[in-house]
Amino acid sequence: MLKFGLIGKDIDYSFSKGYFTKKFENEALPYTYQNFDIDSISEIEEIIKSTEHLRGLNVTIPYKEAVIPYLDELHKRAEKIGAVNTIKITKNGSLIGYNTDYYGFKKSLEPLLQSHHKKALILGTGGASKAVTNTLKKLGIIYHFVSRQSTIKNCFNYSSLTEDVIDNHEIIINCTPLGTYPNINEFPDIPYKAISSKHLLYDLIYNPSETTFLKKGKQRGAFIYNGKKMLKLQAEKAWKIWH
Repeated sequence: MLKFGLIGKDIDYSFSKGYFTKKFENEALPYTYQNFDIDSISEIEEIIKSTEHLRGLNVTIPYKEAVIPYLDELHKRAEKIGAVNTIKITKNGSLIGYNTDYYGFKKSLEPLLQSHHKKALILGTGGASKAVTNTLKKLGIIYHFVSRQSTIKNCFNYSSLTEDVIDNHEIIINCTPLGTYPNINEFPDIPYKAISSKHLLYDLIYNPSETTFLKKGKQRGAFIYNGKKMLKLQAEKAWKIWH
């Protein structure tokens, strides 16, 4: 029986286990999928060593960048992005890193774009944001980060973010974990007053389906969208890589 799984931290809520378990049942595949909830990415070595017939892993927060040194090879897209969310384990035991977040985000974002969507704000600078930036580059959309880290290039600080900045960026993408279940009352601290009907708010979070970030945007007339479709698309892309 082949095995697959998810590496992350505090991942009881995860979409992946339920999605793949249901997929295997529906398609009568004799495979299993399990969560590997770890406190340090170094534990991946023991997981690989002790889990027989393991053929693929998904990787989530906070290990999408930290996992790279443990891999034998990077697919060119993952290398360019600098983050990995899918690992293929070959029959000879080699670990190959891929990024299917790029595919999922691009395919889910493109149908939402309108002609006035020219500039984007990316909230957060972690591993998930790297796939987002590569997508925006590919689509010709100008972007700036918003972060508490003052050393990042092309970046606004939350404390200095003005209503004019919000008004001039028609797409706002939340790549932070703020608002994820069970901390559903948390949200990025931005000037929501400046959001209008011209804005598209995209939250990579999918649980809850409507985060406080999205609710605040909706109240101002913005078009809102969560990360569920992206997750399904990236999961199917991961499956093609494994299978």
